[in-house]
Amino acid sequence: NQKDQNMICVYCAIAQRNSKVATTIELLRKKGAMDYTVVVSASASDPVTLQYMAPYSATAVAEYFMDQGKDVLVVYDDLSKHAWAYRQVSLILRRPAGREAYPGDVFYLHSRLLERSARIHPDYGGGSITSLPIVETLENDVSAYIPTNVISITDGQIFLESDLFNAGVRPAINVGLSVSRVGSAAQTKAMKQVAGKLKLDLAQYRELSAFSQFESDLDAETKKQLNRGARMTEILKQRHSNPYSLAEEVSIIWAGSKGMLDNVPLNQIVALEKSLLSDLRSRGASLLLSIMKEKKLSEKIEKELEKFVKNNLPEIPKE
Repeated sequence: NQKDQNMICVYCAIAQRNSKVATTIELLRKKGAMDYTVVVSASASDPVTLQYMAPYSATAVAEYFMDQGKDVLVVYDDLSKHAWAYRQVSLILRRPAGREAYPGDVFYLHSRLLERSARIHPDYGGGSITSLPIVETLENDVSAYIPTNVISITDGQIFLESDLFNAGVRPAINVGLSVSRVGSAAQTKAMKQVAGKLKLDLAQYRELSAFSQFESDLDAETKKQLNRGARMTEILKQRHSNPYSLAEEVSIIWAGSKGMLDNVPLNQIVALEKSLLSDLRSRGASLLLSIMKEKKLSEKIEKELEKFVKNNLPEIPKE
């Protein structure tokens, strides 16, 4: 959403395979992102001391750009492997081992890294650093030692679940375990308008869908909620390496939350979404621009959106 807006990205690969890093760089180059991206890599074949230093070096690069008044995003991929590298170094140095053989200061290892993220006051340059640490979980155990350490430092987490991934829900975000301590304070007004109840509705849908497998006789309200939830889940699926702009996200979520897709067969939702976004990008470019500029959905914009959605709805045969 901040492309071409003075944004710098720093990607830090820690103990990753060289082939994976090369694939990531090639993808960034293909999408034109290498023009504003710095890659810092200490691969799996590098010494653990380099793997330990890599995220601190990446943060130093980010601070250089922050001091120039730029907004910087730092992605640490991943801090679990960083903790493993630090554990190896600490054991070699014969430091006392604690839980899971990690040294006692393993929490400080990541807090002193992530707490370098900040926004500078405009009087002193106005730059910022946003950290996006990635942590690996084993068997979906979010309560493990390193994940809980990082969760306690960050402003929230997005939990990706392997079961959802295998079920075809991608990105495989577990809505119940993903939380934000910042909440709607970091959202634009337009996103707040369309997604205010989205998390609660999706969480309830997951519970109801599990319950409905054992219950055949469902009341009308439950059926309606299951119907809406299935369509919202479908429109939130996203193809690999296919980011949407804020205006496009708001438009498709607005259509789903207003119930305009409730009567569309589930197997036609993806085609409808593709058709709607294509139409908005061509004929509705000015409408998307208005959403991006105003950052809210006025009554006029909602009426225009309604026209576009209705024009793209498939013909549904009457029973």
